[in-house]
Amino acid sequence: MIIDSHVNLHAPQFDEDRDAVMARAREAGVQLMVEISDKLSTFEATHGLAMAHDDIWCTVGAHPHEAKDHIDLTADRLIELAGRPRVVGIGECGLDFHYDLSPRDVQATVFRTHIHAARRTGLPLVVHTREADDVMAGILAEEQADGPFRFLMHCYTSGPELAEKTAEMGAWFSVSGIATFKAANEVRELVAGMPADRIIVETDCPYLAPMPHRGRRNEPAFVVHVLDKLAEIRGWSRDEADVRTTDAFFALFDRIPRPGGT
Repeated sequence: MIIDSHVNLHAPQFDEDRDAVMARAREAGVQLMVEISDKLSTFEATHGLAMAHDDIWCTVGAHPHEAKDHIDLTADRLIELAGRPRVVGIGECGLDFHYDLSPRDVQATVFRTHIHAARRTGLPLVVHTREADDVMAGILAEEQADGPFRFLMHCYTSGPELAEKTAEMGAWFSVSGIATFKAANEVRELVAGMPADRIIVETDCPYLAPMPHRGRRNEPAFVVHVLDKLAEIRGWSRDEADVRTTDAFFALFDRIPRPGGT
């Protein structure tokens, strides 16, 4: 089944035609979507989408850009919200040293809060990382030493050393439309080396539209182009890529019941 593991359907870019966007996704064969929480102030909208649609689930968390507004966020609060129906992950959270929209020490503190919630709930952690490879590797290693947790390196475009280190920690990786970009050879090389049983696909819509839609607003229907590119990079058939990414998705997001129970 085709799954978009990372959508932002609550974003204002979809306010005019959200229902039509979801309809196009279903027409394209997308059978399941994970709506991602980027800050607690929009969590009710995120959760509301999941509650209103049988094929949408959601996460709870705060993007590193928003960390400055979540200094007082506690693991207990995340755990409370994660106890709601249809919440299946913690995040999106992590480190972004490219834009530095929140102070780096604050980003690290809020990221650790999310890790603690993921460890205590057993839910997977959706990790955002950009230009923070060494600090990210250090935090993940320290926290793994304190107790295991499962995590996804979402839309992975960081360096090969961090990819290798996190793969050794058992990370899952998600591939986005960036892998289709003409100049993204380094990203394709990374995709070629990811653990075959821990790769999933995403759009990160409304951002990062894949070819041939680059430059447009992204939407879940376009995830089929990401899946096709993944198959090409790995030398898999489309069916094999579908089966592998589906298996990997349900192994990670194990609160979501798999259709047919297989």
